[in-house]
Amino acid sequence: MRRELKRFERGAEKCKILPEGMLKLAFVDVDLKNSDLVYEVENFDDTKFAEDFIVKSGEWTVEDGWVVGKNPEMCPGMIVSTKDFFGNVMVEITAKMVAPATHDINVMINGEWDEEKDCRGMAYVAGVEAFWHGNVGFEKSPEYKLTAATALFDFDPKKEHNFKMGNADGKVFVLIDDKLCLEITDPTPLDANKYGKIGFEAYSSWWKFKNLKVYNLKFKKIEEYYNPEF
Repeated sequence: MRRELKRFERGAEKCKILPEGMLKLAFVDVDLKNSDLVYEVENFDDTKFAEDFIVKSGEWTVEDGWVVGKNPEMCPGMIVSTKDFFGNVMVEITAKMVAPATHDINVMINGEWDEEKDCRGMAYVAGVEAFWHGNVGFEKSPEYKLTAATALFDFDPKKEHNFKMGNADGKVFVLIDDKLCLEITDPTPLDANKYGKIGFEAYSSWWKFKNLKVYNLKFKKIEEYYNPEF
């Protein structure tokens, strides 16, 4: 008689956030609920936007509390924070496409702006419906030798999406609508105490965000194990 198989409980369809707010990554538990909120703006106005961000490229405006980025060119249209957010941080936003655009909502953490070259320098960058083929993707600037992407997230350009991107000692993760989409381990992590800029990018894209939050993450490294199943 065939043994009845147990229900598979580790599939990609399950969000790996426990009810108490603990994000379970490989060898790292991130305490999202108790991480320190260090910056928050629900709705922007022109004054707050001008205080907190510098427009580096593209067209960026404020409309009804949303920061709107428009850039039809095949290059990053970027804004970069005036403040530094050093350490193990997570950025959270509510994001939405502006029709007729359908792709590339991109976020930067632990970054810098290279003033001499007038471009992004060291940074972690992630995007949704991006990386050329509608992926949730990740890249490490400026060499882009460390990248990752998946097409499994069902993105809807007509809806608002919650976007979270964090870094815990080189363990970089992306959550879209509280689903863990990407988890990357950087073997040579950026110096999070040296690179502290956050930023947003419209790459041949038109999108907007509000409800911006920045957290200093609380996490612990753990030993992983499986409970015996047989």
